Amino acid sequence: MIIETQNTPDINVMNFFPPEKLLKSGSAEFVDAKSLRKSPLAEKIFDLGGIVSVFITSDMLSVTKESEAQWDDLKPQILAEIMDYLSTGEDIVIPAAENPAEDEVVKQIQGLINARIRPALKQDGGDIAFRKFEGGIVYVELQGNCSGCPYAAVTLKEGVEKILKTYIPQVKAVKNFDKGE
Repeated sequence: MIIETQNTPDINVMNFFPPEKLLKSGSAEFVDAKSLRKSPLAEKIFDLGGIVSVFITSDMLSVTKESEAQWDDLKPQILAEIMDYLSTGEDIVIPAAENPAEDEVVKQIQGLINARIRPALKQDGGDIAFRKFEGGIVYVELQGNCSGCPYAAVTLKEGVEKILKTYIPQVKAVKNFDKGE
């Protein structure tokens, strides 16, 4: 994946242009811990240190660094974070739930997927992307070696569903996401 970069007149701002769309529409800016919870990618970029803000549009990610931070150090790390995140296929910005309690459940689901499920699937050359939580059902998409695996149904029911139901009582089932939905 080639991500183009562009220096700006402000030496503390750099733009990154991935080859795929980041947002369906609009833009999003992340400048503090509260706003970061809405974008796992922005959170990962902030975790690198020396970052003041992340601004995302449909085709660009603009990063503002602290004046003491160096682009020579940050740029390769930011590029790696963007590539890693885009490879998961997950939304750059988590859509706001109409129900704040459901929003908290989604955060718990994503946390468990990232901490417990994704590492296990990656060992087998696969991955998983959270797609939505609706009516107690978690919709995920198996990727990589897991997508065409004959054991995909077993992985969903005996692995993913069992873990999510054990830790999150609101989860009733896990289903494979149908792109037509």
